[in-house]
Amino acid sequence: MQQRTKDAGRDELLAARRESRPYYWFVAIFSFFVNMLMLTGPLYMLQVYDRVLGSHSEATLIALSVLVVFLYGMMGLLDYARGRVMARVAARFQARLDLRVFDAVMRRAAIQPDELSATGLKDLESVQRLMSSPVLMALFDLPWSPFFLVGIMIFHPWLGYLALAGGAVLVFVTIINQIVSRTPTLKSNRAVLIAEQNSEQIRQEAEMVQALGMRRDAFTRWHRARSEALTGQIKSTDLVGTFTVLTKTFRLFLQSAMLGLGAYLVLQGDMTGGAMIAGSILMGRALAPIEMAIGQWPMVTRARKGWDNLCQLLTEVPPQPPLTQLPRPRATLDVQQLTVVPPGEQQAALRLVSFTLAPGQALGVIGNSGAGKSTLARALTGVWRPAGGKLRLDGATLDQYGDVLGNHIGYLPQRVTLFDGTIAENIARLSTQPDAEMVVDAARKADAHEMILKLPNGYDTRVTATGGRLSGGQMQRIGLARAMYGDPVILVLDEPNSNLDNEGSEAVNNAIKRFKEEGKAVIIMAHRPAAIRECDMLLLLDHGARAAFGPKDEVLRAMVKNHEQIAQNAGPGGMR
Repeated sequence: MQQRTKDAGRDELLAARRESRPYYWFVAIFSFFVNMLMLTGPLYMLQVYDRVLGSHSEATLIALSVLVVFLYGMMGLLDYARGRVMARVAARFQARLDLRVFDAVMRRAAIQPDELSATGLKDLESVQRLMSSPVLMALFDLPWSPFFLVGIMIFHPWLGYLALAGGAVLVFVTIINQIVSRTPTLKSNRAVLIAEQNSEQIRQEAEMVQALGMRRDAFTRWHRARSEALTGQIKSTDLVGTFTVLTKTFRLFLQSAMLGLGAYLVLQGDMTGGAMIAGSILMGRALAPIEMAIGQWPMVTRARKGWDNLCQLLTEVPPQPPLTQLPRPRATLDVQQLTVVPPGEQQAALRLVSFTLAPGQALGVIGNSGAGKSTLARALTGVWRPAGGKLRLDGATLDQYGDVLGNHIGYLPQRVTLFDGTIAENIARLSTQPDAEMVVDAARKADAHEMILKLPNGYDTRVTATGGRLSGGQMQRIGLARAMYGDPVILVLDEPNSNLDNEGSEAVNNAIKRFKEEGKAVIIMAHRPAAIRECDMLLLLDHGARAAFGPKDEVLRAMVKNHEQIAQNAGPGGMR
């Protein structure tokens, strides 16, 4: 069963590669003619040494030279053509899988960030680079190497035996190179990835690093990761370089040995001088693909690792099947016995939580840190799937809505992150053609319109991933406008007042009030009392379980009564 599962991702990759099968045949045909035209040089040398020099015929030399120019021109044209074809095949392969891999990376990163989600797009790029590299052309040339060896054998068997022995040594070196360099190369690539992630995190948090005086320690931390990456790269490069130099040196020696053996055979009268030169050229051509593969082995190793990673990623994150589009739902949320286990963990963060929410209601979810509020928010937005129980929006489970769920459930995370672009683009959720009317309407609903107009370029003000010059409160209100974009029926707000002053908190409460008046529903994960002012219902979570649920005033009175009882039990009388 596991083998079949493992093959699912590989089947997707193979299917994408098979789409260009006709082009592979074109490249194979071009490679046949290119390798046949590679005989131009040996045959030219054979004719020059054996006929032109012997006959002293300048006309023959000129005719041969003109023919050679034409043949080399055709060889170069075909070689260029097959390279261009493979470049477009590689680009087609990547374009065919870009959306699929991007979708798998995003879905996995949202649930379980790991190396597969971090390198998925780079893995696809590494395979694409190999497909368009000279190494792949060498693979198309490799089947013709035996024909060149047969040609050498025709000149003289001894030359053929020497070439076969040399080829066997190079193949053996290639196999040893693959075995020895695979692990160091993979470790080097992994160390480089860690160093890049470290530097990117420090760059994104540059303001905090500067404010807290962390530059020296941050540099030390990055430099340690970078040093490990450099050490791994040097070790890998030295190892591969050793095999490359060994191969190059041995091939040069082999060519000289061919000339020496050929000269001896010429002296013995067993072959001509032209055959001696032609045999040396043929041997160099026969062994060139092997030398190319050894020299570019790090690229091959990286692409193989990328292929394996993609197979695993696409297997573990299967494509979403097409769904029947459901009508716009009502703001009716029904949660029954909901249990959620965070990805990568064994223990449930939410256990058997149940509640209902009707249109026009606002639910406040309260509890201590770690009680499960953010876990509930991730489940309500479809990021984390329930391990048990039911979670229904207007009667349908969340997974029945597919990708359009985000249009029905607006989400304001605890930590708001903006994207490089304008405020309008951020509110429009990075739409390539944002609807200006919808953008302004969402900002008005979030009570952020006036605030945005006061910025230097209004809605066209450019921001960065960290917000740029925007304050935490301004980012929070823009995030709220983004959550309201597209007119969702339910809002899930995780600590919406965490970065807001009194004016900002009042703006959020006004937005929630208007949202309820439109017959929609709001769920607020809250620590501060101001955040639940507009709430009709309260859900109290304690260690992932429902401790209380009901109208806000009743739950608050029960909490106060419970605290008073605990205080009394903790008094002098309770201690006896």
